[in-house]
Amino acid sequence: STIYKDSLKTSLLQLQCHFTWTLLKQDIDLDHLEETIADHIKFFIEYNLAYYNLLSYVCHLKNSNEKALRNLQKAEEIVQKCHPDEIARRSLVTWGNYAWIYYHMQRYEEAQTYVSKVENICEKLSSTADGKMQLPEIYAEQGWALLSFGGKYFERAKNCFENALKGEPNNPDFNAGYATALYRLEDFASRCGEDTSPSIEALKRAVELKSEDTCVMALLALKLQDLNRVDEGERYIEEAMRKTPDLPYCLRYAAKFYRRKGELWKAVKILEKALALTPNSVFLHHQLGICYRVKVFQWKKTRNPPQDEVERLINLSISHFKFVADQKPKFAAAHTDLANMYALGKRYEEAEKIFQELLQRNNLTCHEKQELYFNYGNFQRCHMKSESKAIEYYIEGLKIEKESFGRSKCSEAVQSLLRQKFERGSRDATYFGTLGLVHKLNGQKQEAIECYEKAIALDHNNEEYQNALCELQLSI
Repeated sequence: STIYKDSLKTSLLQLQCHFTWTLLKQDIDLDHLEETIADHIKFFIEYNLAYYNLLSYVCHLKNSNEKALRNLQKAEEIVQKCHPDEIARRSLVTWGNYAWIYYHMQRYEEAQTYVSKVENICEKLSSTADGKMQLPEIYAEQGWALLSFGGKYFERAKNCFENALKGEPNNPDFNAGYATALYRLEDFASRCGEDTSPSIEALKRAVELKSEDTCVMALLALKLQDLNRVDEGERYIEEAMRKTPDLPYCLRYAAKFYRRKGELWKAVKILEKALALTPNSVFLHHQLGICYRVKVFQWKKTRNPPQDEVERLINLSISHFKFVADQKPKFAAAHTDLANMYALGKRYEEAEKIFQELLQRNNLTCHEKQELYFNYGNFQRCHMKSESKAIEYYIEGLKIEKESFGRSKCSEAVQSLLRQKFERGSRDATYFGTLGLVHKLNGQKQEAIECYEKAIALDHNNEEYQNALCELQLSI
């Protein structure tokens, strides 16, 4: 009956599990996530309970509920094997997922059975009046699930680990999760041009509490490298690689470390080793593409680069970026990387096609749009030899007011281009008008006024410049 179904739904919404953690399908590439989880299950045995729970949710999102149930059975087997004394407590998320999946399969009695199981346990374990369960390990599991759903979720993930740590401040796994969330938040923030919060202390603490966690150790090394403490960072990287020479997640961070240090071939060797262990890793293909691209730029700076070698490296880079773009349609940066490499290989039509597809997208974040306008502006300027189009796209990037790395690159690029025009002796009003607009968008009112005055002196009847000038003078 509908009443029964409604009251069941109300109970389901009280459960702590993946179905109530607002993990949205549209924010993630499900096939890619499923593959990532499968790799994690292979390499991180001790966390498999959480991975099978997450995998069951991903299978449900992909409309395979039968497969979802099989993953929950695996989760139950792990609980019986690894936590025989705490079966009920450790099964709360698994049972919550069971209840939801049965509900979606319209097997309401079975769903109710699991709801009741969870409610009974919560009453026994709970000290709160409403029987709401706030276990630290459930917060931590939620934190890891949020991290796997991408950048939008990092802040919430950090909060989950903070809550877990309130209950058990010295738990090594919770500290590792907290440090990882902080590191990723910082990484994400710095790409958006924001100031970062210091993850270094959290990473150090996590490494002290769990010295066998080589992934956190490698993140600490990268953080030290960011702070120009390269030698200290390298000691951690070498120790991590010694402890887990065959762990692809540790190797990929090590490769990033050596690439940034300028030891490109060492980075490539490490990435190839990791790729042999996880051949479909998008991260590894992307990093290899970047390494070959850096090599191309190094050759192009020399006097007479060997053309065939440069071409070989361009094609290698293209093949890795293409793999990433095909696997992760939502990963805008990888598509831009691919377009830029096509342009370097003089495959302009293919580059243009990718740029146009990206420019049509309506789901890009502000900083993704700014990066895109910057890159497309460069493509127009360097490859299509159209300075006017380049200027147009750089300004599009500036019109998005949110500060970011991409925005400041648009600003620098358009100003240097206009400066070149003036140095060549150009006395065209449009260039002064454009520079006026750039200053105005950057909040530099006085400079903007001077430029518009010069533009008007060269083109007396231009209403656009006169209006802009009036507006500026009134706002001061």
